[in-house]
Amino acid sequence: MERQAFGAQKTAGQPGRSAWQAMKRGFLGRCPNCGEGKLFASFARTNDSCEVCGEAFHHHRADDLPAYLVIFIVGHVVVGAFMGAEAVTQLSMWQHLAIWVPVTIVSAIALLQPVKGAVVGLQWAFHMHGFGGHPDELETHPEG
Repeated sequence: MERQAFGAQKTAGQPGRSAWQAMKRGFLGRCPNCGEGKLFASFARTNDSCEVCGEAFHHHRADDLPAYLVIFIVGHVVVGAFMGAEAVTQLSMWQHLAIWVPVTIVSAIALLQPVKGAVVGLQWAFHMHGFGGHPDELETHPEG
């Protein structure tokens, strides 16, 4: 793989794709290729392909990365906010629970689809998991 400008990747004769643009489109729930078609068929399930440009999504492999990223982001924001609130207020433990448990749950649910879209966009931009027109090595050379 040969690197181009920051945020773009060129692979074996294929045009470079902007990772930032693809991730932004995915974050917004749009096709990373054209930016117009819907990326998701339901809350966390991607469409098999874009209804506008025909780009296939069925082979993406986001797996658990979006959930780990959401936990990382929400955890840091909520713990920081909790510690800040604890430093400046006199809330009881029950009040903290009444505030931070719902904030954590709502934030995690709200971020899951956008983060998954950004991960799919990143995979598309870097020609990963079938987005480069070639099968994964795991698919062509299964172990065991």
